[in-house]
Amino acid sequence: MQSAYKYLHSNIVVHLFFKCFFVCCFLFHSYSSFSQRKNIDSLSILIKKDKEDTNKVNHLNKLSREYINIGRYDTASHCSNNALQLAQKLIFKNGIANSYNILGNINREQGNYPQALDNYLKALKIDEDQKDKNGMAKRYGNIGIVYKEQSDYVKSLEYYFKALKIAEELGNKQIQATNLGNIGTVFEEQADFSKALYYYFKALKMVEELGNKQIQATNLGNIGDVYKKQANYRQALDYCFKALHMDEELGNKNGIARHLANIGDIYSSTKKYAEAEKYLLQALAIDTTIGALTGTMYRQLALSNLYEQMGNPTNALQHFKKAMTAKDTLFNLNKNKEITNKAMNYEFEKMKAEQEKKDAKAEAENKKKNIILFFVLISLVLILVFSGFVFRSLRITRKQNRIIEMQKQKVEEHQKEIIDSITYAKRLQDAILPPLHFVKKYLPDNFILYKPKDIVAGDFYWMEVIDNTIFVAAADCTGHGVSGAIISVVCSNALNRTVNEFGLRDTGKILDKVTELVIETFEKSDKNVMDGMDISLLSINKSNGQIHWSGANNALWYIQNGIINEITPNKQPIGKHDNPKPFTTHNIACQPNTIFYLYTDGYADQFGGPKGKKFKYKQLEEKILSICNNPLAEQEKLLDKIFIEWKGDLDQVDDVCVIGIKI
Repeated sequence: MQSAYKYLHSNIVVHLFFKCFFVCCFLFHSYSSFSQRKNIDSLSILIKKDKEDTNKVNHLNKLSREYINIGRYDTASHCSNNALQLAQKLIFKNGIANSYNILGNINREQGNYPQALDNYLKALKIDEDQKDKNGMAKRYGNIGIVYKEQSDYVKSLEYYFKALKIAEELGNKQIQATNLGNIGTVFEEQADFSKALYYYFKALKMVEELGNKQIQATNLGNIGDVYKKQANYRQALDYCFKALHMDEELGNKNGIARHLANIGDIYSSTKKYAEAEKYLLQALAIDTTIGALTGTMYRQLALSNLYEQMGNPTNALQHFKKAMTAKDTLFNLNKNKEITNKAMNYEFEKMKAEQEKKDAKAEAENKKKNIILFFVLISLVLILVFSGFVFRSLRITRKQNRIIEMQKQKVEEHQKEIIDSITYAKRLQDAILPPLHFVKKYLPDNFILYKPKDIVAGDFYWMEVIDNTIFVAAADCTGHGVSGAIISVVCSNALNRTVNEFGLRDTGKILDKVTELVIETFEKSDKNVMDGMDISLLSINKSNGQIHWSGANNALWYIQNGIINEITPNKQPIGKHDNPKPFTTHNIACQPNTIFYLYTDGYADQFGGPKGKKFKYKQLEEKILSICNNPLAEQEKLLDKIFIEWKGDLDQVDDVCVIGIKI
């Protein structure tokens, strides 16, 4: 009866605690989100009134940052993508760089480090081209964070110090303070607490002078975290509460969750379990609401450890399982999850069995002394035997986990090296593509739908302007991915040499010469290389209005007076062929408002639709004819939407390149 009363009383207390907790969370959320909501509403009104200009780009990016602060990453991503598209349309370089940087922040918060790094590098390239040192310092700092999150401390410090050096040259104290704090986090991760505190306090002093409360809160929290690790709990609580109050004023949910969790950990270390539970649950609620998976994983682990200390194995196991689920979502380690769950289930059954023995012993206390002694001896024997099995199983499990962890690290290292190499290769391949502002300058009414299957592509588009003649092409090199990208560099170089070095202007003769150069390049190898490309090449003479076209396996479509016309290509590639013939040059009578479509085979060859079949050229022709009266920028969006809907959940089978030009 006494046990039942304790159980009932415990449930009532827990019920009242959680009821009060969620009411407090609601009131806190309402209060802290008011200022963000005000900023969001103000920016939304401005955006509705804005013209399609640079102000709208800046307002969209500011709105995205506000949504990041409250953990609404999908909405933040939508705003920055809109800003990016408008900035690209306006050729607003600073806006493009800022949009890529914000998208990188969103990817980083969600644990998508390869995509975050890709976006930061795109922003950095623009900053370097513009010689924008302020932007370069910011990007270097963000790249350093990505490497720090992946525990690559050497790379992380390299980029942090690069950012710090530029900021000192510019006299930008805010960027200096940010990177001083970031450097401190690396030393903290390496347990060099004296250096960590040196950099944290240096950063804190600087931001206090600037009045930047957000970075102040971050550094206060970092200092508190170091004191916690040094077991200086009084100092740790002091700094953590200062940081918490400051982030509550700012409404920074990521920061609030972090400080609440640190306070909970401190109370847990000092055995103040009720306070620890309260603060850790608050931190978990915020991380779960904003979708911060990394934070969620750490909070669940902290709660699991807390309940284990409190002697509550059921709750400890539940929170440990939730932490493992969050970890699997982040790192996709299904095998480790399976092994961990088995080990935890085993431990749980052991604890359950021990509890049953304690209960049996309690019930047997009223029995005779000899019976009690008999059962105690039997229990001790069973425990010894069972402990032997447990010890053996745990030793085997630990050994297996060590082997799996070592294999996992090797795979991750190799995968990271490969992705880094391919990402850098993409920067090189992007350099051979004509910039969109260059295309727009000479062909104001155009679109380019370019969708590589992988990070790098075998498809590429090419443009050159010589003697008032515009050459533009859509090309498809053998293969895709890395192999296709290498061949695309060879073929692009051959096109450039043909028109610049050899001075050819006739499209058929250009393709003949490109074929010769490509074969010459590959014949240097002692192996029989049959690689090459298919291409659709158009030339437009602005002086006399003459239009010429030649094609290798890829046709040309053009629309005049609402009718779509097709010119068939030579049925041979650029490269080795059994029976090569000179490429044909086709003359096209130019009429006002003629639209030309150059394309590769990736769009038509995509599998999808209700039956998982190819899209095919016939359907592509019908779709283009149905949208040809729309502005070309809108045609690109419609073709992209049609492609995505057709593909559905299937993989993209090839690179896609479709170019539309209105004369």
